[in-house]
Amino acid sequence: MINRVFIALVLAVSTALLALAHAVGGQGQGGDQFLDGIGETGLVARYLLNGNAEDSSRNNAHATLQGTGGAFVEDGARRVLLLPGDGSYLRLPAGSLAGEDTISVSAWLFLPTGGSGPVFDFGQSASTRLYAEASRTGVRAAAVTAGTVRGETTSKPVVENQWVHIAVVLDPANRVLTAYLDGDKAGQATAVSANFTQIISDAAGAANRLFVGRSQNDAEPTLHGRLRDLRIYRIALTDQQVATIRTNGLTGRQTTGRRGGPEAVIPTDAIPKESTLATRLLNVPDITVDTTVGTLPHLPYAIPAVFRDKEAAASGVDDKHVRVIWPSPSDNSQVTAPGSYSVTGRVPGTTFAPKATVIIKVPVGTMTPPERLAEAFPLSQVLLERDTQGRETPFIRNRDKFIRGLANSNPDNFLYNFREAFGQPQPAGTQQLEGWDNQTTRLRGHATGHYLSAIAQAYASTTYDEALRANFLAKMNYLIDTLYDLSQKSGKPAQADGPSVADPTAVPPGPGRTGYDSNLRVGAIRTDYWNWGAGFISGYPPDQFIMLEKGATYGTQDSQIWAPYYTLHKILAGLLDSYEVAGNKKALEVARGMGAWTYARLKALPPETRISMWSRYIAGEYGGMNEVMARLFRLTGDKQFLECAKLFD
Repeated sequence: MINRVFIALVLAVSTALLALAHAVGGQGQGGDQFLDGIGETGLVARYLLNGNAEDSSRNNAHATLQGTGGAFVEDGARRVLLLPGDGSYLRLPAGSLAGEDTISVSAWLFLPTGGSGPVFDFGQSASTRLYAEASRTGVRAAAVTAGTVRGETTSKPVVENQWVHIAVVLDPANRVLTAYLDGDKAGQATAVSANFTQIISDAAGAANRLFVGRSQNDAEPTLHGRLRDLRIYRIALTDQQVATIRTNGLTGRQTTGRRGGPEAVIPTDAIPKESTLATRLLNVPDITVDTTVGTLPHLPYAIPAVFRDKEAAASGVDDKHVRVIWPSPSDNSQVTAPGSYSVTGRVPGTTFAPKATVIIKVPVGTMTPPERLAEAFPLSQVLLERDTQGRETPFIRNRDKFIRGLANSNPDNFLYNFREAFGQPQPAGTQQLEGWDNQTTRLRGHATGHYLSAIAQAYASTTYDEALRANFLAKMNYLIDTLYDLSQKSGKPAQADGPSVADPTAVPPGPGRTGYDSNLRVGAIRTDYWNWGAGFISGYPPDQFIMLEKGATYGTQDSQIWAPYYTLHKILAGLLDSYEVAGNKKALEVARGMGAWTYARLKALPPETRISMWSRYIAGEYGGMNEVMARLFRLTGDKQFLECAKLFD
């Protein structure tokens, strides 16, 4: 009983913690991805400058273009920011760099004939700043505190009328300030007695002035040149990292992924080609394994082998086992139809390469379900008691901390993205969430799913306090009522006899658009819910789901997406928790409608398209969609949801 209570408590508190983390802004969230081999958590902001001044990192530190002359112009096949030297510049949010000790700035710069000016200038005044300025004579960078230059470096000349890559790194740990030009170290100041917190601080607040293309000295001219892909890191970039950013920028390739960057080169000359096992082995026979259509085979960890050992031969033992390493499949495309294929493994430390022939069969008959050995019990049966001396335990104190935070939260904040997607007004006092549920972040809405689960679990587990329980019941019902009303709008005319598209497979592009996009900016997000198909509900329009089907990849461009089914899983899980844990029947109806929408779209796709979707890095990440659809089948008995669950395999 203790184990069951402890597990239930951990689940409830963990969900509450996750929801609260989203509610307060989502700072320091995990899920680190890689850009050019550098972890995304090291990236403070990235301004592509390809048509706007938005921050494309997860931090959403959007800049603003000041002045009247700056413009985003065509430059070959891309758009870039043109600053004509007339006083126009970019201004970053004052608090976006506060608290950083180390700083690195990377950017692409184009100077026309005679062009020059400050590339960036971060500080509070001309006496406290870190800046870099460029002209044909070179790039000059300096760190200044209390009116004293703490470090200064210059570079070789900058070629005019040509794109060049520049980088400036302030590394207080090693007391150096380094300037790079076109991927090479161009100059370095040593014994630098300054760190970035002395230049930009939390206490300074609005006094922090973060300029791109303008100096802290108001009398100096602004930049005359073009800029693109400006990045700010909170780490000291290495020589190799700067070179990689520059090389990938030239080739148009970005190294992304969970590992990122070039593969490490590991010397193998001193490693023996064979182990002593190789001298003992006589033969490692091939094997045959069976599986059914749609299910990857189980390849054995070890297989029988024939050894040369005299002892084994004398005893008649010739079936000792050896470890075999089999290659991991990237998807299940090899088992989508009856037939066979072979897989070649290897025995570590030897040259033996046994093969496994996989026979794919059509399932015959029905499977006997396993016997249930455990049953669920409601959270209302879990109570925390004081210790033997009547004192609150650490479990009680931690529970109450999270419960108080949830009780004081505003459900309207978690409904913000949903109302905005459907073009509905926001109640007074509503504030948008930050972090991964910010206005332009393509995961928006997923924190609401976590929040639904937290509220449902809090309601179910606060039987010890009726006032708290009533608070959570009111919050849950308000959330579900709002989501239910929004979901009922999807695919139905906004006005009597007006146009509508109820078929989930026939969702057209948004009004005035020729195709689908993930533009979620204010004034640009599509809100034509009558075209979205019956039952649709999410924190954004249906475009991302359709774009995934059409081959969209993960990224921050309007033509890219960020894991729509991963987000949907969180929302559906929260809805089903509201029904199953807390008894809200409307929540099940909302989930049922979106489940049917999902099934209608996925069943219309050929298997190879779905395999391509689920294999696509991050974009096709679907979290627990297979689990939540199977759960929806269990709760409704509707077999379409079980079939839908299988479509995620």
